[in-house]
Amino acid sequence: MDLQGKRILLTGAAGGIGSKLGDMLAARGAKLCLLGRSDASIASLREQIVSRRMDAIVVQADVTDEDARAYALAEMREAFGGIDVLINLAGQLDFHLFDEAAPRMIPRLLQVNLEAPMQLTREVLPHLLTQRSGRIVNIGSIFGSIGYPGFAAYSASKFALRGFSQALRRELAGTGVGVTYVAPRAVRTPFNPPAVNMMAEQGMMHMDEPASVAARIVRAIERDAAEVYLGFPESLFVRINAVLPGVVDRSLRKVMPALARYARGWP
Repeated sequence: MDLQGKRILLTGAAGGIGSKLGDMLAARGAKLCLLGRSDASIASLREQIVSRRMDAIVVQADVTDEDARAYALAEMREAFGGIDVLINLAGQLDFHLFDEAAPRMIPRLLQVNLEAPMQLTREVLPHLLTQRSGRIVNIGSIFGSIGYPGFAAYSASKFALRGFSQALRRELAGTGVGVTYVAPRAVRTPFNPPAVNMMAEQGMMHMDEPASVAARIVRAIERDAAEVYLGFPESLFVRINAVLPGVVDRSLRKVMPALARYARGWP
């Protein structure tokens, strides 16, 4: 896909990855509708489009709200006449042992990480199918292929997003509309709770910089990639887990005592 002139809706646009991704897409000539949820994120996005001279609009919308999604799409149609690419980047993270997690976080994780991308996709698909071109880009996680202790609900939501992406890709074969699933490993952003950052500092997980992840997402879109898994050895573990999950079980069992201490907040 040549991104010049492409009309792109980006959720989670004010986050660590989102802001870098917006810059890179704009540099390639894309027309952007940037979604943010809070007043602070909207102010940051407006400053970004002015300072970078981006061909973009900013819309304040909670992606879990049906009316807000409809409003964002209406604003995009008004500004650009339609849509070519939807990037579902907005996400929610929780790091707790599951029996100690707050019950209210389960529906929130599923709403943000799974239901909102599915609903937005359903809402833009008729337009993409009519024009017989376009792409849905779902940003998942390595934990959407490897169920990781301390991230049970988050992993569940990303496993489901991966399954949705795969099924939809097969459903849309031959229509001109593609589906890309990108699975980063941990990324160094404020999205992480402090305990996750401490685990990375202790060498218990690897982290990538937001700019490198954003660049890989752009490359995946330009290459019409189906699935992209970021980071080594994590991308290798994805393959091992698919065929020999017991190997991964034994590996994670060794780190479980230390991980549990971080999940409980006392390393």
